[in-house]
Amino acid sequence: MKYKTYIFDLDGTLLDTLQDLANSVNFAMRNQSYPQRTIDEVRAFIGNGIAKLIERAVPDGTDEKDCAETLAIFKAHYLEHLADNTKAFDGITEVIDYLKADGCKVAVVSNKANDAAQAVVRDYFGERFDMVVGKMDCFPTKPSPESVFYVIKTLGSDFEDCIYIGDSDVDVETAHNAGLPCIGVTWGNRSKDVLEKSGADFIAEKPDEIISLTK
Repeated sequence: MKYKTYIFDLDGTLLDTLQDLANSVNFAMRNQSYPQRTIDEVRAFIGNGIAKLIERAVPDGTDEKDCAETLAIFKAHYLEHLADNTKAFDGITEVIDYLKADGCKVAVVSNKANDAAQAVVRDYFGERFDMVVGKMDCFPTKPSPESVFYVIKTLGSDFEDCIYIGDSDVDVETAHNAGLPCIGVTWGNRSKDVLEKSGADFIAEKPDEIISLTK
């Protein structure tokens, strides 16, 4: 393979988590007597972490205290229901297995809360990933590259051997902020047009293209 370390986004790239996220958003909205959000609205809100997801989902003008309360309700519900409808995208596990068999390192860097990210990666991919980093207080949210830098350093990888894979403009920006090329994937939460306009270096329309694009 051309690259030796593959760093993946999680939601919309490895796992289809949209329905469970939307269900927990709307649980929190109902609890607060706020209007419900459609699945397409939630899809558009995803990408900058759960705090920003809730900030976008609550009604305009909601104060900081109520946003924080709504976020806490969302987090508690989501941790109980994060696997109700979630599934790995067809073909992605085989891609990870191929990369591992070829001697590559694979990691996850996500804006998903770290405890949730660790749980779903373990549940759906076992011990395949060399490292998983979700949102933690010690790192700013993507598109900051700090968590990517941490993974590269911890794995002992060389920057020129690394590539980032994600489904959103946030992921493309994260990769470029880290000085890495990015594969934008079209099966997640953003369109091919969005990925191209954001400057993705490659576009994959199905998982096995991650391999063919980087051989």
